[in-house]
Amino acid sequence: MKQSRAMSLIEAVANVAVGYGVAVVTQILIFPVFGLHTTLAQNLKMGAVFTMVSIARSFALRRLFEAIRVRGAR
Repeated sequence: MKQSRAMSLIEAVANVAVGYGVAVVTQILIFPVFGLHTTLAQNLKMGAVFTMVSIARSFALRRLFEAIRVRGAR
């Protein structure tokens, strides 16, 4: 069964939304170990930038693999 583009985007967003929370918590815990001291607001902003990049990457890869699957089914 073929996954629609809309569902690909929804899956990518859901995946990254969960990852966003994990990333922010990880930054808060790990940055000080490396001598980096940031505010919560800075961590949230950095996480948001990485989240947008991750959504675009995940969506593009999903569409690429879907195109490969469809070509292989012909």
